[in-house]
Amino acid sequence: MRFAFVLTQVGCLMLLIASSCHAETGTLKPFATDGCSMWIDGTPSQPYLWRHCCVAHDKSYWMGGSLQERRAADDKLRACVADQAGKAMAGYMYFFVRSGGSPYWLTPYRWGYGWSYMDGGQLRGYKTLTGDELEQLNHLLPSADQVIANDAATHPVTKTTAK
Repeated sequence: MRFAFVLTQVGCLMLLIASSCHAETGTLKPFATDGCSMWIDGTPSQPYLWRHCCVAHDKSYWMGGSLQERRAADDKLRACVADQAGKAMAGYMYFFVRSGGSPYWLTPYRWGYGWSYMDGGQLRGYKTLTGDELEQLNHLLPSADQVIANDAATHPVTKTTAK
């Protein structure tokens, strides 16, 4: 039973990679955010307390880039969450972002998720954006900023009362 499960998982992974290989590479997808991926966006009394930190972090992860750019984005997330919720929550989130946000994980929240997982038959990984990629990014930044503004309006950092 376990062997069949492993084979199924490996087969699915191979299909995902194969479909990504044939997908159009070098094209930036429009920005999307889910707030704090795989985590809560705030406390019970302030359910969106640090969501804006995660949304800004998502924008950096969507764009991708070098390892140094990822470290800077993760450090900014940690500082923002620390300002909103304290060092303990910030440290906890930072640990999981650093371990789970690698560009080599085939997840929708990986570093550089706006780009195809594969780039010219190679894993995209950490990659400084080319001139063409920067043009695409600059073209999509206004709509990304609009998504962020809409998210902030939909998920305000306000205190709520329990019902």
